[in-house]
Amino acid sequence: MFGTAPDAVTDVATELAREKRYGTPACVGLTAATLAIFLLISGCSKTISDNGHSPSTQQSSSSEATSRLPALDVDKAREKAKAVSSQIYDLINIPSGKVTEPGPSISTCDQDPEHLYQTVHPWSVYDVSEDELKAGFQRLRDGLPGKEWKIVQYGPNKSKDKTLELTADSETEPFSVNAELWVSSPTAGHEKEPKILINIVSGCWRAPKGTDLETQY
Repeated sequence: MFGTAPDAVTDVATELAREKRYGTPACVGLTAATLAIFLLISGCSKTISDNGHSPSTQQSSSSEATSRLPALDVDKAREKAKAVSSQIYDLINIPSGKVTEPGPSISTCDQDPEHLYQTVHPWSVYDVSEDELKAGFQRLRDGLPGKEWKIVQYGPNKSKDKTLELTADSETEPFSVNAELWVSSPTAGHEKEPKILINIVSGCWRAPKGTDLETQY
């Protein structure tokens, strides 16, 4: 399902559609977890770190921050992200839907781009009825707490379309998931490409000694 590494970080068409839908750059008005995702994949300014604070407010040096984080091989980090995506897919439970193909990618962390990196996995479920998508989104919301996820945000977002959005943090792994339900509504009008859009992002990992993050994707 999510076993193939991508040739690109994300579906560019989806991100352009997001900006058109919102009427603003994709990084405006997002929760901290969602913002971390879009700082990595949308080309927005990277003046905010992955924990939502300006780098100028960080009290620890780059080397201290690096030493505190767990070391993890890049391929193993991708496997963790794939496992999280598979869990989310199973909770949505729309086997008849199509799923976008790109798998997890990595992006370096601003605190120490030579040694720290994050995993990022955007994907979507589509090509089914809006009723099926709505039911799948509800199953995701209902099922996350039982799988040790804490829902930190749920409801219409700040876009002009008031898209239903959910953000949750894993209580067992350093991952967050953001989900959006793209369906027709009084505010959005007719949705030409209904889907559930998923973005999964990890916290920062420390690359093992000798890893050249510039050669990774």
